[in-house]
Amino acid sequence: MEKAMIALAAAFAVAVLIGPIMIAGLRVLKFGQTIREDGPKRHLMKSGTPTMGGVIFLLPFVLVSLFLADKTPVVGLFVGTVILFGLIGFVDDGIIVMLHRSLGLTARQKLVLQFIFAFAFIYLAEMLLGRGTDIIFPITGYKLELGWVYYPLLATYMVFIVNAVNLTDGLDGLASGISFFVLLGYLLICLTAVLQSPVVGLDYQALAMSAAALAGGLLGFLVYNKYPAKVFMGDTGSLALGAAVFALAILTKTEVVFLLLGLVFIVEALSVVIQVFSFKVFGRRVFKMSPLHHHFEMCGWSEVRIVRTFWLVSALTVLLGLLVLAIS
Repeated sequence: MEKAMIALAAAFAVAVLIGPIMIAGLRVLKFGQTIREDGPKRHLMKSGTPTMGGVIFLLPFVLVSLFLADKTPVVGLFVGTVILFGLIGFVDDGIIVMLHRSLGLTARQKLVLQFIFAFAFIYLAEMLLGRGTDIIFPITGYKLELGWVYYPLLATYMVFIVNAVNLTDGLDGLASGISFFVLLGYLLICLTAVLQSPVVGLDYQALAMSAAALAGGLLGFLVYNKYPAKVFMGDTGSLALGAAVFALAILTKTEVVFLLLGLVFIVEALSVVIQVFSFKVFGRRVFKMSPLHHHFEMCGWSEVRIVRTFWLVSALTVLLGLLVLAIS
């Protein structure tokens, strides 16, 4: 626990220190956010706010993971996966800011890259780390062996979560705060796994330090991302965070419990699915606007109220998920 807290504090300090420098650099490069015209009108005032700020927490995460955590295969795989998904977002953000449009890579291009990286991570976790192809149901402890089905099923699950985090990143501090709570949950799960390892031989102590580094960097980023945001994480940050939280789920064999730990992300994504399905099939909208946080905006809630409410719900679902694991 002590080493993990050192990693968290170190990453937090680095993020806070480099934040103003990175924000100033993004302003000089004119890497400002282009706001969608079909979104809430009050968001138009955010146009020009520096984006691609995910680098502010990803850089401390990588540095602290490499210098403080033991250089074990699990850390290399975890950090590498987060960076690869972050690179997809970096390219996407780069196209948006350079061409001054609201969309970067096409949906197909992003999905293809995400599935490739998801399959690669899952394959290496199984072959290199011995993660196996089973999933564990909490409380009962029942293990379901999926065999080859595990790969496409979990890759799809991972890509869904990555994009769910991306969809949640629509209000100042929303995705970063929720991700922080989820990462804290996984920090505790990894520390517990040191005593009772879900995957024999996997270095959960090192993984805990890496998770702590990401949580610390994210907390430092939140200093500048809270309302009114001085910088946005962009797809650079949101895709990396989505990959990070679900990679931890796979490595700790908590994919089922993640339905609680990441419930806010899942509900946000499902609100979009429901909205599109309802409009295409019935010609009616279920929500005033999707994702769900925009629905509450259209209902008159302030941005701060929405973010704090979603943070609270996320904290409670993470605690509930941890309780389920404790009972298990």
